[in-house]
Amino acid sequence: MWSAGLKWMFLIIGTTIGAGYASGRELWQFFGHESGLAILLFVIFFSVSCGVILKVSYERKSTQYLPVLREIVGGRLTGFYDVMIFLYLFTTTVVMIAGSGATGQAFNLPYWLGIGIMVIALIILFLKDINGLLAMNQFILPLLLGGLLFILLLFTIDQELALFSHWQEQRNWTAAFPFTALNILPLIAVLGAIGNKIRSRQEIWIACVGSGLILGVISYIYNNSLIQIADELLLYEIPLFAILKHYPFEILILMSILLWFAIFTTAAAGVLGIVTRIKDYFKKPLWLIVIVTLATMIPLTQLGFSTLVAYVYPVYGILNLYVLTRLLLYPIWNKMENRHSN
Repeated sequence: MWSAGLKWMFLIIGTTIGAGYASGRELWQFFGHESGLAILLFVIFFSVSCGVILKVSYERKSTQYLPVLREIVGGRLTGFYDVMIFLYLFTTTVVMIAGSGATGQAFNLPYWLGIGIMVIALIILFLKDINGLLAMNQFILPLLLGGLLFILLLFTIDQELALFSHWQEQRNWTAAFPFTALNILPLIAVLGAIGNKIRSRQEIWIACVGSGLILGVISYIYNNSLIQIADELLLYEIPLFAILKHYPFEILILMSILLWFAIFTTAAAGVLGIVTRIKDYFKKPLWLIVIVTLATMIPLTQLGFSTLVAYVYPVYGILNLYVLTRLLLYPIWNKMENRHSN
């Protein structure tokens, strides 16, 4: 039970912590000053939403997201959100591949080389179907989370930062809604593909509460660190590098490798959502569909990483608010529906 629950927890975290999140760019876009309450609300909204998605996936024994999406948004809007999820997964996977190029550039490597390494790694990962992704998450994510938490706590101690000094004013609490909404849509796609693999409700509890708490703690400490160096962030494509400049070059290399793996796990989750949705139409091996999908994405990576994050993420965050509302209210209206049917 615990090992399965942790497997789904790492899948959730791996889907959420991508280039935008791990680099600090996404957190700074939504949070910043006066956001302690916003991050606390995010933990609650995120945990509830993941619990609902996993519960529906488990009950439907789903192998792709469409049955789960239909249950959450209703039959009338399923078609619209089906297209939206597909476009979202496509564009965010492009963002991740572009992020790989941007990470390479930080070490004076050609942009295209970072992109090429990412594409080849994704193809190799899916040669083992979905199990390759699950195995990779369980190995990589503890390293990634541990490394990120270590550097953030080290920065907090070195700079003598107060963790709870910003609670007098909390005017940015509404940021919790678009930020959670932004991160929920890919989770419907990814968790909708594993419904037939979940064995018990206990696994769901472990996954949704664990992922919410871990992401909440890291988000809070990360945001608190970025507030202290707010003036410097305009100079950096990747805000994390503004923190890392205070440390030896070896730490910069280690964290850059971990950042690349964060980008990789989210790109892999995006590809999983896309290929499980379309594989029934093509009746071809999963790895072949992955190759064709990635080939269509490569030209779009030329737009640049921060440009894509700045324009794509806020728009989807607002569009997804309806899905978030349905998820948060699902336990209530599901009970009401059951009462009427009885």
